[in-house]
Amino acid sequence: MAYSMDLSGRVALVTGASGGLGAQFARTLAHAGAAVVLASRRVDKLKELRAHIIGEGGDATVVELDVSDSDSIKSAVAHTETEVGSIDILVNNSGVSTTQRLQDVSEDDFDFMFNTNVRGAFFVAQEVGKRMLARAQGSAPGSFTGGRIINIASMAGLKVLPQIGVYCMSKAAVIQMTKAMAVEWGKYGINVNAICPGYIDTEINHHHWGTEQGQKLVNMLPRKRVGKPEDLDALLVMLASGQSHFINGAVIAADDGFGAA
Repeated sequence: MAYSMDLSGRVALVTGASGGLGAQFARTLAHAGAAVVLASRRVDKLKELRAHIIGEGGDATVVELDVSDSDSIKSAVAHTETEVGSIDILVNNSGVSTTQRLQDVSEDDFDFMFNTNVRGAFFVAQEVGKRMLARAQGSAPGSFTGGRIINIASMAGLKVLPQIGVYCMSKAAVIQMTKAMAVEWGKYGINVNAICPGYIDTEINHHHWGTEQGQKLVNMLPRKRVGKPEDLDALLVMLASGQSHFINGAVIAADDGFGAA
């Protein structure tokens, strides 16, 4: 007997969907049957991804979103629920980083990372969470009560790495945010979990792995390899599915053992 997880009838909002892991998350949820809403500032890239998903038989819609702008967040969520339907699944993926020693971090650098990685992630989850709560409490219509919020943190939130200290701090905050939301919202059927990816090969960093510095890093990894975006597919779909109803407040490392080494 085959075991499957079907997301048909569910609406999934994916932030930071214009490339990297976000684009893969969107494709994966669409393959599982969800109606996916692609959100990012780079609308042209979103349109390309939408065409790809539709070409493969999936359902995708584009919405412009700047997670550092509260009005943009409210507008994007409202547009999604008006045009597509109540959001059942949020993949809170938008994130940024810089590489520098702590003594060289400026206020602008700090604000750049925390405004997107922490403040932006919080207020996106809050805006979606309010609507999930309203449906769960019977004060707003919706075909599905409860919901799934998946915050994309990082193994850097669990293990401090050199020259990305502020990024590590921001992702550690996302992990604590996940646990706080799980505690407060769990009784309403809203499950909030975090995925902590390790080093993943994407178009953003692909060139790095072939450099001398990149090869040194690869050789430090337990199995001397970096992951592929699709290595997170099964975990993502499981957390988005109804079968994950007993998983709440989990912080799951998907880093090929790097954090344990």
